[in-house]
Amino acid sequence: MSDENKERVTSGDLPQSDSSTELPDFHCSPYITLAHLFDAPRGWAIRDRTMGQYALQYVLEGRADYPIGGRPYPTVKGDLLFHRPGEPHSILTLEGEPYVCLSFVFHFGTNEFPVHRLFGDAHLLGNYAGTELEKKLNRLVHLHRQPGLPAQLQAQGLLLEVLGEAAARLNRERADSAVEARTKAKLLLLQNYIREHHADNVRHSDLERIAGLSRNYIIVQFKRQFGLTPMQYLTWVRIQQARELALQTNLSVSEIAGAVGYADVHTFGKMFKKKTGTSLSQFCSALVTYKV
Repeated sequence: MSDENKERVTSGDLPQSDSSTELPDFHCSPYITLAHLFDAPRGWAIRDRTMGQYALQYVLEGRADYPIGGRPYPTVKGDLLFHRPGEPHSILTLEGEPYVCLSFVFHFGTNEFPVHRLFGDAHLLGNYAGTELEKKLNRLVHLHRQPGLPAQLQAQGLLLEVLGEAAARLNRERADSAVEARTKAKLLLLQNYIREHHADNVRHSDLERIAGLSRNYIIVQFKRQFGLTPMQYLTWVRIQQARELALQTNLSVSEIAGAVGYADVHTFGKMFKKKTGTSLSQFCSALVTYKV
């Protein structure tokens, strides 16, 4: 790239011509104005820079802080950062840490790039260490150095593939996050239902009806979220409630068993001792002894 165009890339202006590339004269975007590997010298930093083009920064080795628009991004090996024209950003290397990256600067000429539809407000597009996308980024740098239109077309195609794959991954993660949020809300609903109806005959069919989820899915996700299956949680709630009743009332063991959902006091007694290591009578006796 000529010194004049290098200065334009740094300042954010779009280069109008370049003797080392045919792209400005070829009616096809994206136009890649910079694609190179950069090994930052010790203490190197860029502060509060803005550019007139899009940029991708991929961390090959080391770490650096990469604030964009005032939002910090501590980056590590494999992180792919993206920022838009006009967004102020800094690249701050860390003392004693190497920082080797691949940098790409590009634009779409007079065509409007649908960046918001692809990436929303995202800057960190994911971590791609050891992936095929990392190989594509390395190849893109190699192709950009090669003369001739065929190499440039391949570089353009790779850049579009990278943008498309990063956007697809981001969309998948957002969709997964949305599903996870909806599932968590349903699990909290089930948790509240179990607490409020612990004295009733709570069944899996009740939980399926409330959440609109299958029994197996509820069991797996409930345990993942709360550490217990729904029925284990029901038992835990009943034990806690039995202890509270023993502490705060003069109810008999039989009455407490009925109050927490057990019609058979013997079944309740076995469950309580199995889960706590002591019978409810022994628990109550210990309380009396402690009070005395």
